[in-house]
This record gives sequence, C-alpha cells and structure tokens, in this order.
Amino acid sequence: MKIAAALLWMAGLALLIGLVAYQGFTDVGSALAEAGWGILAVTACYPFGLLTDTIGWRLLLPAGVRPRLRAMLGPRWICDAVNFLLPAAQLGGDLVRARLLAWRGIPASQVGASVVVDIVTGVATEILFALLGVFFLIRYEGFSRTTMVVAASMLLFIVLVATFFLMQHFGLFRRVTRLASSLVRVGNWDALIGNAAALDDAITATYRRRRELFHSSLWRLLGWFLGVVEVWLALHFLGHPVGVGQAVMLESLGQAIRHAFFVVPGALGVQEAGFILLGTVVGIRPEIGLSISLIKRVREILIGLPALLLWQLQEGRRLIRRKN
Repeated sequence: MKIAAALLWMAGLALLIGLVAYQGFTDVGSALAEAGWGILAVTACYPFGLLTDTIGWRLLLPAGVRPRLRAMLGPRWICDAVNFLLPAAQLGGDLVRARLLAWRGIPASQVGASVVVDIVTGVATEILFALLGVFFLIRYEGFSRTTMVVAASMLLFIVLVATFFLMQHFGLFRRVTRLASSLVRVGNWDALIGNAAALDDAITATYRRRRELFHSSLWRLLGWFLGVVEVWLALHFLGHPVGVGQAVMLESLGQAIRHAFFVVPGALGVQEAGFILLGTVVGIRPEIGLSISLIKRVREILIGLPALLLWQLQEGRRLIRRKN
C-alpha cells in the first residue's frame, strides 16, 4: 500500500509539473506574482473552515465524553495537514486525528464512530454543495458534453456514498474483520472482531442522534461555502474578479473532483487539471485556473508544516512518557 501511494504521489507530481510546463512557467509565475500578498489573505481564511469542521465533528461525540472544542482543534488541524502534504491518500489524516483524540481517554469506539460519521457527513454535504455547482455549470455552459460528464460523475459518486452509508447499518467493520480473519488464519482475531463490533454499534448510535447529526451537517456545509471565499479572493488578487455564482461553481466542482480522486495523495495534478477545465467555462485563461490551484497549494504548505511539526512534538512527548 505504501509503495502504491508513493507511486500515485509521484505520478500526480509529474502531472502537476507537466501542467505548469505546458501553460508556461513564466506565465504561471507572472500570475502568482500578480497575486502577491493576496496569497496570505487566502491563507487567512483557513482557520474559519477549521473551526466549522471541528464544531461539526465535536457534535458527533456523545455529550458525556465530548471534550472541549479547543482540545479537538489540534487533531483536526493535523488531520488536514497529513491529507494535504503526506503521501497517505486523502484519508490518512483521519486515522491520525482519531489516534490523537483517543489519547485523551475517550473510548476508541466513540472516537472511531465520530470520525467515520464525520467523513460521511462531510461527503454528503459536499454532494449538496457540488449539486449547486452543477446548477451554475448548466447556467454558464448549458447541457454540453462537459456538463453531462460532470453530472454522470456526480451520480456515480452519490451511489457510492449511499452504498457505503447503508453498509454501515449492517455491521460493515464487523463483517470486514471477520472476512479478514477467515482469509488470514494467523493469530487470534477475537479481540479485533470485538473492537469492530463495538465500532459498528457506536456508529449506529451516532446516526440515531439525529439532532446532533443535523447540526453537524449544517456546520460542515458552512465549511464548504467558506471555501468559496478562498476562490473569490484568489481570483480577485489574480486580477480576474468573478461573481459569487462563478466562485461557487469553481470551488464546489473543484472540491468534488479532488475528492473523487482521493486515492491520489493530495490530488496532485488532478486538482490543477480540474481548475483549468472549470475555469474555461467562465472564461478564465488556463494559466489563471492553474494559479488558483497553486495558491491553494501554497496555503496548504503554510498551514500544514506547523501542524506536522506539532504532531511530531506530540508523538515524541508521548514516546518519552512511555519510556519513563
């Protein structure tokens, strides 16, 4: 798996470099230079999205074990950094945030359930957000081949998410663990199966808390819309201001493309190609569409590196405590 992730990461990086080279290093560099300090303005939007996403995640934990918001901001920040910068597909960060939160004494099944359901609510609200993007795409492009391809891809994405959601109600993790134990007849799997069963039960209980689930979804949806501000600001500083509808279309469908290719670490190259394609719909030159994605990459680096450092400090501190 590590080798596959590394190969996908290198392939994505090659695609990214190839796109920049094709559009012209000078043209892309000039566009980024035009943005200048505006890149910091785009970066400054991140804490607001971090806050809304963390509030949404926190609501999915039972009230009796729910920690303070500030205790969850760090793990959520580190989660984003891992998904942004490390070759760990785009789900590795979720495993890290579950691990970090479990260190605080919260039952592992409750932490795992909150992360799994948070992923589902995030994807479900992203679909709603992307459907709004499809509406604006049809408005600007009409029922063209591009529109039909995007709509068909969205339909497939919805079916996959719905299937994953339904499988969670039929003991997904318990069944997967039992299947693994039957295929790999080495060691005692009873404890692992028991943990998987507890996780399945906690996931089911989380879905039953519908009020908290609804409020969590609203916070996640707000987080997606905050991303529109990033795109609007990026294009403003790139000297190509757009309307709100155009910014919604670019951000919503750009994110949908990024997450549809979640197996590619950081969606390297994929995100860039998506913004180039979508930008042409609203009359944005390819190098400007590419620059939007590159500004987001700079934001990910500025935000992600301190978070990765914090993560390593926490891991090191815990290792020292274990030795003592």
